[in-house]
Amino acid sequence: MRKIVVLGSTGSIGRQTLDIVRAFPDEFEVIGLAAGTNTKLLKEQVAEFQPAHVWSAAAGAEEMVTLPRVDQVMVALMGSVGLTPTLNALAAGKQVALSNKEPIVMAGKLIKDFEALYGGRVLPVDSEPSAIWQCLQGEDNEILRILITASGGPFRTTPLEDIENVTPEQALRHPTWKMGQKITIDSATLMNKAFEVIETHWLFSVPWERIEVVVHPQSTIHSMVEFADGSVKAQLGPPDMRLPIQYALFYPQRLPNSMIPRLDTSISHSLNFDPLEPNRYPCFSLAIEAARKGGTYPAVLSAADEVAVQAFLDGKIGYGGIHHLVEQTLSEHDSLPGETAEEVLQADAWASARAFELASG
Repeated sequence: MRKIVVLGSTGSIGRQTLDIVRAFPDEFEVIGLAAGTNTKLLKEQVAEFQPAHVWSAAAGAEEMVTLPRVDQVMVALMGSVGLTPTLNALAAGKQVALSNKEPIVMAGKLIKDFEALYGGRVLPVDSEPSAIWQCLQGEDNEILRILITASGGPFRTTPLEDIENVTPEQALRHPTWKMGQKITIDSATLMNKAFEVIETHWLFSVPWERIEVVVHPQSTIHSMVEFADGSVKAQLGPPDMRLPIQYALFYPQRLPNSMIPRLDTSISHSLNFDPLEPNRYPCFSLAIEAARKGGTYPAVLSAADEVAVQAFLDGKIGYGGIHHLVEQTLSEHDSLPGETAEEVLQADAWASARAFELASG
């Protein structure tokens, strides 16, 4: 049996991870659960799965992931809180199913260094990196391009002059995916897609210039890989996170699961691709610039975005203010090398505090 710890068990990815565990009761033993403030649901999960270790906050999760009998750790926490348990799990040689983008955005090189040093392994759970990972199985050929697909969010066709004043309610109406509030707003601004470019760069050691984003409104193709001979492999499926979750948990096996929806080829499908409009998504270009600078700029990017999104949801800033707040925070940052967790977390704390000051006016 796979012995698993789920960090963020009451969130969307955590709940769907436990759906997979329920579907394969003879394959998994839940060793630990950690969650935030939703103690009611956590108590229900504890009663059902009877884990030996439980935390109702991220503190303590750092030790849980290093327990000798743990095989896999699902990191489905929000924000920078996922970095330390990710590093600790890798240092203990664990398989880390990583759905939480922020750790690898903040500290991609550090995470890859930990993999190499200690023998742990990151398994992508995020839909697009998972699709790339699946397309690369069995391949030992030069990658010409990685094409990451983006739905374009709810404002893909909104007149540019109207976007500045959209409301949180409008921004939360994602056209194809059902997700938490933070990631849904990030999908509207395309910050989320920039994070996936950063993930892809580190997870697959692909140069920045070989990673492209293409708008694909149907969200049927989750990403594509083009090889040197011009052949393109794509991973397709309905927009449902349980498939990439299950793929990571059972890798390299593929097992049937009736709860995961299938691509219905009995009906007509359209697959459209459009180029990315930089003027429509200023957060995207800003994020890629910060990532390419390196050091602790990506950590500041991640932290400032988290504050900016919450400020927008709370009505403190407008939609256009998300980009401006992140840009201002980045412009004030004196970067550190970012070669240790301490430096990364120091930059994260500074950026959170400074962005909050700016948002509070």
